[in-house]
Amino acid sequence: MNLKNLTQYIKNKPDLEFGTIFSRSIELFKKVWLQGVIILLLTFVVILPFYIIMYIPMIAMGITDPEALRQNELPPMVAIAMAILVPVFAVGITTFALALNAAFLKICKQKDLEEVANDDYFYFFKEGRLGKVFILSLYLLGLSLLGALACGVGAFYVMVPLSILPAFLAFSSHLSPLEMVKASFTLGNKNWLVIFGLVFIMSFVAQLGIILCCVGVFFTAMLSKVPTYYMYKDGVGFNELI
Repeated sequence: MNLKNLTQYIKNKPDLEFGTIFSRSIELFKKVWLQGVIILLLTFVVILPFYIIMYIPMIAMGITDPEALRQNELPPMVAIAMAILVPVFAVGITTFALALNAAFLKICKQKDLEEVANDDYFYFFKEGRLGKVFILSLYLLGLSLLGALACGVGAFYVMVPLSILPAFLAFSSHLSPLEMVKASFTLGNKNWLVIFGLVFIMSFVAQLGIILCCVGVFFTAMLSKVPTYYMYKDGVGFNELI
């Protein structure tokens, strides 16, 4: 199904229901909480090298010129290096986090539909898929930046369609990155308030794990990602033509 037909298909679907998605997400999370913990740990492991790379200039400066650190002044060359590395860091972490989140949604589908399949956490790192994820992450960062520049109001607007972008990556792989962005805006604009409410409430509930000596948040954090699966399932569906 091309983007034009998919857009019309989404518009003709019933509106998303907050209560239905919320309750089903809680039930599904009981089946995928372990996979969520693994995804979270993998995310930390994957982004760790980017943190190390980003701080290499400061570490090098601390070794060669400790006095500069005490004065809280960065030499021009270090400042330039940091300015170059920060965007690289942002793109890198977004790319890998997006790939892992999409893989988690595919696992959610397998558990929900009781499909017999292995949990493939690195599905989007294989067979050239990472290139599409990389381009999609550039769109995501660019739109987030534009939203932030719009006096902060735009950030609230783009937050909704961008939050469901991993689902289109996971389940509409035949679309180009730009088409995925357009389709996510179609679904997001149609159900903006419902999706915003689910993202806000689920993110809050997911953080309640911090009550358990702070460690519990590792077991509940991925709860906030589960509703995205049902947003796609109810708002788009898994029609064979898609």
